[in-house]
Amino acid sequence: MHITSEQMRAARALLRWDQKALSEASGVPLTTLKRVEAQSGPLAAHGRTIAALQGACERNGIIFLNDGEPGVRLRKP
Repeated sequence: MHITSEQMRAARALLRWDQKALSEASGVPLTTLKRVEAQSGPLAAHGRTIAALQGACERNGIIFLNDGEPGVRLRKP
């Protein structure tokens, strides 16, 4: 699955996280997160970085969707 920078920003919005919060939750440096979110389209980062960002979001209730049109959803409690 290819996660886009748009999906990552939407996931943060659903979680009400700023970039610093996602950086801390994922262990990805803030400067790296800012760089990958600034570029449109698929996240341009190493696989480990993408996995860390995706994992932090998913552990907190985000579901990344790629069924035709990429999106995100917040898991019901």
